[in-house]
Amino acid sequence: MFKRYKINPHERGLLWRDGEFIGVLQPGVHWKLDPRFRLHMDRVATRDAWLTHKSMALIIRSGLLGDDAIALELADHQRALVWFNGRFNAICAPGRYVIWKDMFDVRVELVDAREIQFTHPDFPSIMKEPEAATLLEKVVVEPGRVAVVFHDGALYATLQPGTYAFWRNTGQLRVLDVDLREQVLDIGGQEIMTADKVTLRLNALVTYLVADPVRTVTASADAPQALYRAAQLALRELVGARELDVLLTSRDVLTTELEAHVRARAEELGLAVVSTGVRDVILPGDMKELLNRVTEAKKAAEAALVTRREETAAMRMQANTAKILEGSPTLMKLRELEVLEKVAAKANLTVVLGDGAGLSDRVVKLL
Repeated sequence: MFKRYKINPHERGLLWRDGEFIGVLQPGVHWKLDPRFRLHMDRVATRDAWLTHKSMALIIRSGLLGDDAIALELADHQRALVWFNGRFNAICAPGRYVIWKDMFDVRVELVDAREIQFTHPDFPSIMKEPEAATLLEKVVVEPGRVAVVFHDGALYATLQPGTYAFWRNTGQLRVLDVDLREQVLDIGGQEIMTADKVTLRLNALVTYLVADPVRTVTASADAPQALYRAAQLALRELVGARELDVLLTSRDVLTTELEAHVRARAEELGLAVVSTGVRDVILPGDMKELLNRVTEAKKAAEAALVTRREETAAMRMQANTAKILEGSPTLMKLRELEVLEKVAAKANLTVVLGDGAGLSDRVVKLL
């Protein structure tokens, strides 16, 4: 009629009667009256702090565990953080748990997961736990970037560089990474026809950065691509309204107008234009040859004009010199002596000075 149950140290006995949990047997020897063999005991070791049993709900709801264990029944929005002897041990998802306190100093902290972002003073230690990855979504924001977070379609936060965690299975979470550093759009190979029907190819650059991360991710599915298209259309509009000669001689004006067009569109996308530039203007081969000929002809005409100007200036100076010498015989004589001096420096020369008949007699005697 009596059943004997011996419970060893670091064990507990879970006593049942007809499938109903009726108590916990402590270490020692216990005698229980059981004339109809209705009692049943499950022996469990408390060295393993976590109790596992198929009838966990009956055990917890009985309220008979006493001070030997901590019973947890977590709702869908609840999570539990568990420490053993001051060291973090586990994160508990919604469900039922029993933790024995016989071998460990157990501390349990309940957390409301409806606050989707998880923050805690022991955040680094908690995130090292392997189970953390199954319940928490880790978000790392690198320097020079931000993360725009949406929860159930609504903007939740904009995260600065750092490490963050969000509870899983608490709604639809969407995290968008945004690069705040300067970036360059290379708008290459744009074949455009000018106002005078010349087809050319343009290469342009647009340097930009993100000014408003939220607007950037909400205004367009791909803000850089939208800015690229805007720059393409602006180039076609500006070049198509100019003749080739005007375009080649006023590239700075084209760059300024292009920046004005692109900057307006960039602001709508949450971007800020740092600079724009037309890098290359590539002409067809026959047009290059024609322009080279035109340039060569212009340079030849300019050279001829300069030559004519110099010749005219020289003749004008000679005429002025002749007038001066005509009015001053003495200067004329000095000029003659200068010429003779230059000639004598290069050859043997005999000079006879004089005038009238006397000069003739001297020349005859010399001969």
